[in-house]
Amino acid sequence: MYLIGVRNVFESLPNAKKEVFENIVEKGCVRIERIVSNGDSSEEGFFYDQDEYEFVLLMQGNATLFFEGEGYVKLKRGDYLIIEPHKKHRVESTSKDAIWLCVFYR
Repeated sequence: MYLIGVRNVFESLPNAKKEVFENIVEKGCVRIERIVSNGDSSEEGFFYDQDEYEFVLLMQGNATLFFEGEGYVKLKRGDYLIIEPHKKHRVESTSKDAIWLCVFYR
């Protein structure tokens, strides 16, 4: 039996100079996306302030997030965390090979 539609998150990586967000699936109150970072960071003064929970898994590379009122969190390959709704945060830095899997849910 062959599975139709099998894809690999480490293949078909975009060749872009900026961070690329790709929706893998969006169904009901769940959205799953792959983010490919290329040494990117959030614009100065910008904070994400989302209505949903966000499960963040850094599948490859390194990154540093900053949480307002809490400080910095360094992530390495395989690290994950859950960001609560309206927890203001920003991406301080990423390695050029960073690949994220993010699951947004309510």
